Amino acid sequence: MLLLAALALPLLGLALLVTRPHLDVDWQHNPAHFWIVLSASALNFVLAYATGSAATQRNDARVYLVSLGFLAAAGFLGLHALVTPGVLIAGPNAGFHLASPIGLLTASLFAAASSERLDGGQASAVMRKASLIRALLIALMVGWGLVSLLDLPPLNGATPPVRQSLQMFAIAIPGVVLYGIAVFRYLRLARGSSAPALPLAMAAAFTLLAEAEIAIAFSRNWHASWWEWHLLMLAAFGLIALSANRQWHEERFASLYLEETAKGTREVSIIFADLQGFTAFSERHDSREVSEMLNAYFSRAIPSVTKRFGGHVDRIMGDALMVTFNMLGDQPDHADRAARAAFAIQNDTGEIADQHPNWPRFRIGINTGVATVAVLGAEGGRTYSVIGDTVNTASRLEGMAQPGGIVIGAETARRLQGANLEMLGEMNVKGKSEPVMIYRLLGL
Repeated sequence: MLLLAALALPLLGLALLVTRPHLDVDWQHNPAHFWIVLSASALNFVLAYATGSAATQRNDARVYLVSLGFLAAAGFLGLHALVTPGVLIAGPNAGFHLASPIGLLTASLFAAASSERLDGGQASAVMRKASLIRALLIALMVGWGLVSLLDLPPLNGATPPVRQSLQMFAIAIPGVVLYGIAVFRYLRLARGSSAPALPLAMAAAFTLLAEAEIAIAFSRNWHASWWEWHLLMLAAFGLIALSANRQWHEERFASLYLEETAKGTREVSIIFADLQGFTAFSERHDSREVSEMLNAYFSRAIPSVTKRFGGHVDRIMGDALMVTFNMLGDQPDHADRAARAAFAIQNDTGEIADQHPNWPRFRIGINTGVATVAVLGAEGGRTYSVIGDTVNTASRLEGMAQPGGIVIGAETARRLQGANLEMLGEMNVKGKSEPVMIYRLLGL
């Protein structure tokens, strides 16, 4: 209730300024305008980068649409900052004056779209076209800036838009409606979330931006009502930045993930690799030598897995390495990638082992099947990982391999057409009621 009252105060203040013009004091201060708008733009660029990186890493359409909203606001607000007299141009310019309300309107489109219950097909379509959508948005902002700077139609003319004009209402009303939709949906998302702080901050920020749209339509340039919407924008984006910064740094935007991202299923291939004889080696050598050995191995194994074959290093546990393929659902050949990555690990680390005959060697297990991909843990320790029987079996298969060898499950073997395999037969695997057919992978 207190939050709603606080969010309503700016509208009450605006109403007072509009109905009592003598209170709507005139104060033109160019440096203050420049730094307020530039700060809001800079905040948005930081948020756009952070959310965009998270969205790309997790292939999440909602977070990606959020990042585009921040990018739109950042670009257009940056253009609006340049309208400050004496910064880029000497006098008023309609295109630069309109940049801020157009930026808020564009951001509202992405805000409303991000609040949708995107199903698997819609989310996949967004991520397939992600680069194109971003490129079009950047082209729009660059084009707007050039047309404004060159004083070309339809943005030519030095007269800034008049308050309460049809032009301003045509920009403000759709933005208010779209932000309202986003607020309602993010409140609903917060109610169903175990970590509601960030969705609530998004809803509060979108409320402030809707109020900023209203203030834009009614304000007078360089008057108190005009300064109000600038401060509302800065407060809105500052609120999101503060809330995001307070989230645990790992999976910072997890509370915004689509359900399929936060807890979905994927068909994956899993590699487990560890060093046979590592415990005995550790007992015979000091910690410095053990660390040098592990770093030598991992510095060769990890780049081979991630850069050459697109694997995701889920975790490193002492001498053990867990790697996932198709975690984002974008690697239909995940079994082949896993097999080739396993050979790369053995070949690359084998070269090191040949130079140090007393060092232990890797043994590897690979399994393919359906697993749950989920955000695990809570603030203070949160990670994005895969869990389930497919993962557990991969770990068991690794324990059946010989040093320098690779053991795979039946589903992995079925997908490796033409591979050189040695059938090891059905084996009893801890944790499974039925025997599992396993194979030694000799070549591809």
